[in-house]
Amino acid sequence: MAQRKTRKPVPKVAQKLARKSDQKDGRRRGPVHIRLRVGFILVAMVLSVFGGRLVQLQGIDPHSYAAMAAAENVVDVVLPAERGEILDRDGEALADSADGLMVLADPKQTKKDAPAIAAFLSKELGVDYASALTKLRKDGSRFQYIKRQVPATQATAAVEKASKEGYQGLWTSRDPLRNYPNGDVAANLVGFLGNDEPLAGLEAAFDKHLAGKDGHAEYDATSPANGTRMPLGTNNRVDPVDGNDLALTLDRDLQYYVQQTLMGAVQKSRAESGMAVVMDTKTGEILSLVDYPTFDARDPGASPNALRGSNALSNVYEPGSVQKVLTVAGLLDQGLVSPSTRLKVPGSYRSGDADIHDYYPHGVEKLTLAGVIAKSSNIGTVMAADKYADGQLRDYLSAFGQGQRTGLGLDTESSGLLASPETWNAADEDRIDFGQSISVNAVQMTAAVNTIANGGVRIDPSLIAGSATNNSGAEVGTDTAERTRVVSEKAASQTAEMMERVINDPVNGTAPQAGVEGYRVSGKTGTAQRVNSECKCYDGTTTVSFGGFAPTDDPRFTVYVAIHNPGNGGGGGTVTGPVFSQIMSFALRRYGVAPTGTDPSKMPTGW
Repeated sequence: MAQRKTRKPVPKVAQKLARKSDQKDGRRRGPVHIRLRVGFILVAMVLSVFGGRLVQLQGIDPHSYAAMAAAENVVDVVLPAERGEILDRDGEALADSADGLMVLADPKQTKKDAPAIAAFLSKELGVDYASALTKLRKDGSRFQYIKRQVPATQATAAVEKASKEGYQGLWTSRDPLRNYPNGDVAANLVGFLGNDEPLAGLEAAFDKHLAGKDGHAEYDATSPANGTRMPLGTNNRVDPVDGNDLALTLDRDLQYYVQQTLMGAVQKSRAESGMAVVMDTKTGEILSLVDYPTFDARDPGASPNALRGSNALSNVYEPGSVQKVLTVAGLLDQGLVSPSTRLKVPGSYRSGDADIHDYYPHGVEKLTLAGVIAKSSNIGTVMAADKYADGQLRDYLSAFGQGQRTGLGLDTESSGLLASPETWNAADEDRIDFGQSISVNAVQMTAAVNTIANGGVRIDPSLIAGSATNNSGAEVGTDTAERTRVVSEKAASQTAEMMERVINDPVNGTAPQAGVEGYRVSGKTGTAQRVNSECKCYDGTTTVSFGGFAPTDDPRFTVYVAIHNPGNGGGGGTVTGPVFSQIMSFALRRYGVAPTGTDPSKMPTGW
């Protein structure tokens, strides 16, 4: 029989220790559970906040928050269009585009050093300190223009120097710079660009044609200055459309020569200013149009007193005796006179309530009509013009283009002044016969004289080769030039031969210095009193001029020169006649025009 195993009794001390251990474990388990519960609650709260924000961002108004986030880094930069070139008749650039850069800033990087960077940029680039400071501190922007159209070397040097001095957040981008490679040559016509817009000349008048249309690029960037773009971020681009070239009829080299010649004449005669125009007789194309004084288109501010446009178009004046050839051409066309018509010219002639005189005192002179032109007699011209019927002279002058703009395309052109039919009267007509009481611009007068040279057919003068539309919407150029018969070919030829006697008649001719060796030349002097704009009266100063063409019997060029207020007291024959000769001689040689070899006019000038 198996004996039952009996336990040994546990000592009391051991029992007491066991109870203490159980009590201790119970106390530890209590705090752990509490901590776990608190932890779970905190995690739940954080997740709730995140969840609520997520619902707000993605569910309630996702687009606005996405836009706010994107705007912090979005860059929208202009992609400049390249402006069209302005070219002479041979394709030589009078205005073109050179390498230029725009200087840009990232305000997020420049803000902390904004005052110092603004001072730096003011010194290096000449920008306004206050304006630069505002841009460098612009809140919420990663992109600000500091300066546009900076020469590439200057912009690059400035940004590199800024980086070396510890200034971050500046960079450059392509921005073509307008360039005028010939300086002051044709600056009166070409004009120039200001900081934001064209300010004068063809640059202003044909801005829409030349400018093109800027494009732009929009992208997300982590650092615009470093060109770092966000992967898969915004990337929109609209390419620029470059402007159109503007081809002119001007001959750059001829323009330079005429400019130098006119400048010398104005300075030598101590005059106020001068103008000269060279026109292709057959086409009406303007080969040269010069004003003096002028300015350098690369630095217009260096000549603050110079006109920023063309005096030859905007400045009007009384033409003086060059007007006589128009008066006589109309008489010949009507068959009212002939070159040999005999006139007894007195020392004075009553017109209305005043007397008309010649520029020189004399008794009764026996002159033919050719002699009246050769000797430039005011009285003889008026006596011949008395044969006009009412309104006839005005109709002829209007047909010659007086009293109306030439249509070159420059909005600054003045139309001059030709009295209306309603205000026209006999006393004024007598003075208009010889170039008073009428005002013209130099291009108008050139085109009128050219009508005689072109066999009596007026051609609209042109400055634009082909055609182009200016900012006013007018299409102009050689393609749109119109031709109008004004006087008969016979009348024009007779007038041309009478004009030849101005130069080659040793007794009565007033401009022997206007001749060109080896060529037959026709021309007419002019000396007119100037009207003071303040008193509306003659102020004692004069405008002297000479207009003509060569060769007489097969004209190739028409040249007109006018000089205001010569201080040496000279007239059209002595001041502008020699300038005409120099310009005509150069043009004939440059274009290889041979003498015709025919005998010059020997029309009698007296009887």
